[in-house]
Amino acid sequence: MQTSGSTILACGAWLKNAACLLSPEGVQWSAVHGDLSDPQACKALQAFADGWVQHSGGRIDAVAHDLHPDFFSTRLAIQLSQQLGVPAIAVQHHHAHVAVVMAEHGVHEWVVGLALDGVGLGTDGQAWGGELLWVTTEDWQRLGHLSPLHLPGGDVAAREPWRMAAAALHALGRGTEIETTFAPLVGAPAASTVRRMLERGLNCPPTSSTGRWFDAAAAALGLSVRQSHEAEAAIALERLATDWQTAHGVEPVAHGIDTHAQQLDLRPLLARLLDSPPEQAGAAALWFHLALADALADWAAHAAQQRNVQTVGLSGGCFFNQLLKNRVIARLQAQGLRVLWPQHNSCGDAGLALGQAWVAAQQLHSTTKEPALCA
Repeated sequence: MQTSGSTILACGAWLKNAACLLSPEGVQWSAVHGDLSDPQACKALQAFADGWVQHSGGRIDAVAHDLHPDFFSTRLAIQLSQQLGVPAIAVQHHHAHVAVVMAEHGVHEWVVGLALDGVGLGTDGQAWGGELLWVTTEDWQRLGHLSPLHLPGGDVAAREPWRMAAAALHALGRGTEIETTFAPLVGAPAASTVRRMLERGLNCPPTSSTGRWFDAAAAALGLSVRQSHEAEAAIALERLATDWQTAHGVEPVAHGIDTHAQQLDLRPLLARLLDSPPEQAGAAALWFHLALADALADWAAHAAQQRNVQTVGLSGGCFFNQLLKNRVIARLQAQGLRVLWPQHNSCGDAGLALGQAWVAAQQLHSTTKEPALCA
């Protein structure tokens, strides 16, 4: 791993927090502290950061953190930067995910990045999570995103996948089906309330999150109503799809999605799942994975062609899904593209600090470079 010569302390993500110190000697990681909603995780992050400050001998050039202003990690980074008299550099969540790939593989040219996860604050203040990015060491641009789904009830929707399936019905213009579909599972009052929330746009913020589309798909096939832990619904969906693939093989699929659009519209995929008979749930789960992967790969390949780049970077927690990852890689490679993903660091939030540190180091390097001499 090549670095810019700067030493950066990066405070990591909110979920599965781990911090790191990136220096010319390489990267040194903390333990995985856990989610920063846990006071013990916050204390562990503070202890790691304080330890490096104490032993740095003034070698820390900047402190990197997430874009979200309310995270404990952000407040800590700002506090440390003031203490050290160095910059605090905010790095957007999905930019950092793609930067993990660039840091690990030593990439310095422009790449197209696919960053797919549950949530990260976007530059527009909304919840992102299905992002097509154009990234280099010193800059980045959001090229596109998954079509948004609404989160009825806000954060509670991430814990109750049936709400995401209800949001998909609403997005398909089939909101009148919400009560008949979900009242037997969650009760008529809850189903009716969610329908009215979606109709009126009350407490239903939009998100481009890939994770929430997976939740909607799992609930549409009856696999998950409520989750007891993160990604439970998506894991169940992948397991069902993999079991079906093992038993029956893979049929050719057609996704029917416009992959030249800025927004990748996944509503047709959910429509098929919502109309799938229960006895075909395994086949439908596999079809969803393959159709989604092919659409994502074609979307990224089109962006790479439009911008004349040859490298696509994959990152974000949704790439823990091996069925999705392997299909996307194969589809992109079949189109002649170089595909990179984290192999020695986590593609999820536990690896995010490296991307934060990498971006901050490149920004410092670009601002301290001497101007080129004119002939």
